Amino acid sequence: MKKLSPSRPRQGSKIRSRRPAALLGLSLLMATGLTACGSDPDLYSIAPVSGMAQPGGPVTVEIRTPVVTASLDRDEIVRQDKDYKLNMAKGNAWSEPIGDMIGRVLTRDLAQRLPGSTVFAQNDAVSTKPQAFVEVTITAFNADQQGNASLIGSLSVHGDKPGIGPNLTTPVQFETRLDNKRASTLVAGLSILTGQLADMAAQKIRSLPVLPITP
Repeated sequence: MKKLSPSRPRQGSKIRSRRPAALLGLSLLMATGLTACGSDPDLYSIAPVSGMAQPGGPVTVEIRTPVVTASLDRDEIVRQDKDYKLNMAKGNAWSEPIGDMIGRVLTRDLAQRLPGSTVFAQNDAVSTKPQAFVEVTITAFNADQQGNASLIGSLSVHGDKPGIGPNLTTPVQFETRLDNKRASTLVAGLSILTGQLADMAAQKIRSLPVLPITP
């Protein structure tokens, strides 16, 4: 009688037995990736910086919401603009729209520098009629090619009456050195530069003619 050898599983059955384990591993990798992508970013906001407080200037001042270039007007913090490429601060975002944030902090900075004036933002619920307006355009609010915090744009300060008093528009270019590449260091540097913008705006506001408030 012929002796029967033990039966072997066919090669196809081995492949089928490995397939569930491979699918399970792929599912775990996808789940891990989705968890990482869906994690909440760290939220940052620039902060007011004190400056020299001096009397003088109009009684009421309105800060118009700054106009920010589209490349910066996003949730993620733009770390640096270098070699034709925007580098993002991964996992870090602004806590509010960047134009609103700059306007809010600039308002607080100016209020501290103009103790004799009532300074308020454009969208504040204020019934007082402004005697002067501050308008800002921002084209850079990030690190420059050399790694310094940079604020570039233009500043316009004018009264509420067309043709009365100067329309003081000037280019703006401030920078400050950054000691490292942490997002918090960049945000602190941009806070300092916003304070310098407030210093410039306060100086120009004080040079406007003081007019009586009209109903």
